[in-house]
Amino acid sequence: MKVMVVGSGGREYAIGRALNKDNDVEKIYFAPGNGATLQLGENIEISDYDALADYVEKEGIDLTIVGPEAPLAGGIVDIFKSRGLKIFGPDKKAAQLEGSKIFMKNFLARHNIPTARYIETDSVEKAFRFIDTLEAPIVVKADGLCAGKGVIIAPNADEAKRAASEMLSGKAFGEAGQKIVVEEYLDGYELSLFAICDGKDYVILPAAQDHKRLLDNDEGPNTGGMGAYAPTPLIDETLYKKIEERIIRPTVEGMADEGMPFEGVLFAGLMIVNGEPYTLEFNVRFGDPECEVLMPLLKTPAGELFDKAASGRLDELDVKFSDQYAVGVVMASKHYPYKSSEPTEIIVDKIVHTELADKAHIDYAGVSLIDGKLMATGGRVLVCVGLGDTIKEARDNAYMLCGQVHFAGKQFRSDIAYQALRDAKA
Repeated sequence: MKVMVVGSGGREYAIGRALNKDNDVEKIYFAPGNGATLQLGENIEISDYDALADYVEKEGIDLTIVGPEAPLAGGIVDIFKSRGLKIFGPDKKAAQLEGSKIFMKNFLARHNIPTARYIETDSVEKAFRFIDTLEAPIVVKADGLCAGKGVIIAPNADEAKRAASEMLSGKAFGEAGQKIVVEEYLDGYELSLFAICDGKDYVILPAAQDHKRLLDNDEGPNTGGMGAYAPTPLIDETLYKKIEERIIRPTVEGMADEGMPFEGVLFAGLMIVNGEPYTLEFNVRFGDPECEVLMPLLKTPAGELFDKAASGRLDELDVKFSDQYAVGVVMASKHYPYKSSEPTEIIVDKIVHTELADKAHIDYAGVSLIDGKLMATGGRVLVCVGLGDTIKEARDNAYMLCGQVHFAGKQFRSDIAYQALRDAKA
């Protein structure tokens, strides 16, 4: 089987790495990939979706897996399916679950799926009136895609009104903020739960938890994610069951009932309040860096899983996961997330390929191959992933690997998975 992975980050590298272990996958293509995906397959510099479909037809590629949200929202799945090409991911209609906060919140309301009290509006006056009914902090969200930056948690009503005004005026997020959602703040702890869906059936993956803030102790600015671990001990079978019955199943069934069956990765961002799950948001693809800690735990061949999901045949598969834990630590460039950094060479000590080979590995993201050297050229450069029979062992292996990776200005958090180690003493 020939497989193409669309995207260029650590998420796509992790998917490629999992596919590389599948004996039935003979070749992997990345569109466009990065400087390190060349270690796993071939990079294709084609960005136009129709041209990419032409290439897939010409090369006889059996399956395409879409990593990021932008191509999904842009309709790549619709184009491929119209030409009879097998592709894993939701079509443009179903991708609205991530592409529009308003669509998502209204869908939740229609299907009685637990979420925070909210309004959607394009009126400053209406937003202000609702803000005055809420207790601080208050959440204000731009409707459209904002690369993970369109959510403001305002500490008081005045700040919430300022955020609403700036979004609706176009000052904050342009067209993405011309409509907004204002909602109550839910006070609990967050979980990331992923389900592989084929339109009618689904497989729930081990729950993960990520770390958005740049600095230790969850301080500093929000980022795309500075680390993650899975499975988290902050969930038990009772909570898994509540999430499945109240959120995942009614979402999959509701999307099918509304004529837009969901195929791909359903990523539920959840808030757990006094043991009860609420839906903060949906994404329609793997999180990054959650994907990097979930892929190594997958025992079922990755190619078979994605192929069955893209074929509406998940019910034929008994998906298995490892009993181990995985911890991923993001290494970022010097000036991340404030501005771009100068390219700098990445050096990995030889110990990584010997003593750490079975305990830890690197998923590369913001890297380029320049004059034969692997260079850090992006914000989030790579993820050091450690595996272990306990979270502590996995974390220790991840940080041991961090010590063997060198590039000028590297920065990373030193407390990834602290919640699990503190709360569960794992």
